[in-house]
Amino acid sequence: MKKLILSLSTILLIVTLSSWGFLVHKTTHQLAVYALPKKLGTFFYQNLDYLVYNSVRPDVRRKDDKTEESKHFIDIDAPVFGENAIETMPEKWEDALQKYPLDTLLKYGTVNWEVMKLQKKLTNAFRNKMKDSILYYAADLGHYIEDAHVPLHTSINYDGQLSNQKGIHALWESVVPEIHITGYNLYQKHKARYLKDPQHAIWVAFRKSNSLLKDVLAEEIKASEGFTDATKFKQTESFGRLRKNYTSAFAKAYAARLGSTINERLLESASLVSDFWYTAWVDAGCPDLSEIQAVSPEVEDKLKEEKKSWKANELISKGLLQSTKNKKAEE
Repeated sequence: MKKLILSLSTILLIVTLSSWGFLVHKTTHQLAVYALPKKLGTFFYQNLDYLVYNSVRPDVRRKDDKTEESKHFIDIDAPVFGENAIETMPEKWEDALQKYPLDTLLKYGTVNWEVMKLQKKLTNAFRNKMKDSILYYAADLGHYIEDAHVPLHTSINYDGQLSNQKGIHALWESVVPEIHITGYNLYQKHKARYLKDPQHAIWVAFRKSNSLLKDVLAEEIKASEGFTDATKFKQTESFGRLRKNYTSAFAKAYAARLGSTINERLLESASLVSDFWYTAWVDAGCPDLSEIQAVSPEVEDKLKEEKKSWKANELISKGLLQSTKNKKAEE
């Protein structure tokens, strides 16, 4: 989650500590692997457990690392950036530093620049065939790319706290997907492609997220018209304190108004994650990863069969989506 979502005083959605929700981060990492070409995809598939499990690591370390928080967002509409900053903000970190003080950039977020920092580290890890580093940076890189696909990660009104919609952040990125994931389409024809300008690509994704922000907020207001305070919220007790949570009925009504928006952002983020991973590998000279981890025929056959289930959108029904398997185990 972004900033202080988990310490709201009036509305606390008790969900897994995460941005995009643990469920979506883990799902997106898995889908990104399927879009990779064989030589790279097989290596990542052999390490799928690691990639999925650690897809949420950047959120987990936020409680101990004070520098972590600002890496997940950019409040692009902060007054200090001026009007229409979504279009005028320099895409390069060095250029942004020429225009704004470092303290300002760190205060209002650096997610897109964090993506580029990790892209360079991943490329170097590929070039040097450092297995542990490849997997470490790939997992973290995917997380930040996914965060850039969340509309509420682009605004100072990140939790609706400025528009009397406090709690909408977790509602959009965690509660709704948790309820509707079984009905999502998790397959798309996208195959990982080489990005000539990765820096511009992440900004394109971020700008699209920002363009969706208006509807994210407006549809919550429209959905609220059919609810009273008593039917929109429910109170639960946690650690001796009463918390105000959205009801399942309201979450479903809000989801209906959003349509396929969240599902589409999930798929678009998976596509871009695969593109960044692939680009780093190509820029490193397409190293033969079988030299650092041998590939067995059994693994190749398993991946082939699993991708068939993915293409038929049967990952969940066949118990192959790790994020939902883990969730059931926890329950």
